[in-house]
Amino acid sequence: MQWFKKRITIKETNLLLKIDNKRYFKKAESIVYKLRHDLEGYIFTNPMFLLSYDPIDVEENVPEIVRLMATAGKIANVGPMASVAGAISELLVKNITAKNIIAENGGDICLRSEKDVVVGLYAGNSNISGEVGFKLKKEKIKRIYGVCTSSSTVGHSVSFGEADAVTVFAKSSAIADAAATAICNASKGNDIDEMINNALEKADEIEKTDGVFVVVKDKVGIKGKIPELIRTNKKITLGELFDVY
Repeated sequence: MQWFKKRITIKETNLLLKIDNKRYFKKAESIVYKLRHDLEGYIFTNPMFLLSYDPIDVEENVPEIVRLMATAGKIANVGPMASVAGAISELLVKNITAKNIIAENGGDICLRSEKDVVVGLYAGNSNISGEVGFKLKKEKIKRIYGVCTSSSTVGHSVSFGEADAVTVFAKSSAIADAAATAICNASKGNDIDEMINNALEKADEIEKTDGVFVVVKDKVGIKGKIPELIRTNKKITLGELFDVY
């Protein structure tokens, strides 16, 4: 199977789309434009949706992306914007009928595939970065699936923790994104072991996730069921927390 690749950049959204048929590219751009339009329109009427670090209640008749982000924020006990990248990826994949599609939005991935997919990990200056990846089996990802990361040492997102990478696996990439933020925020402590333990304790509080992989320096912590870990020896650039291949 051949993958076709296109980068969609609209304001803060910097999304890499890989898909089995390039005829979907135009539709994908339209979907991203609409999602951003709906979200920006709602924020104009409710600025706290953008600013809050706590969950936000929304009305019943809000756009789909607003409802999804609000739900993810409540599940992870964070502000709704913590899930924006994952939510855009999720709704893009949901609204494209291709059998094989990967949407990676700043390291937050939603995918659906009839083939196994390997997702390589980028974890900043950690020696683990670029050395391992996660093998997602086709049986697990034949329906929408999310793999999202948050980092205290890489990227421009606000983080209150110390982890080089927190990767969350879930059936919703919006939930995975919000959960990764919450868990990364909890990765604080007097030493690396305490940072990892605090992150994993936070992970225990969040429902609707399959597994969590935490990296602080050269140590890792794992909760739940994560995909098979494999050695990749593949260089991954700073611009993408994950490389999909």
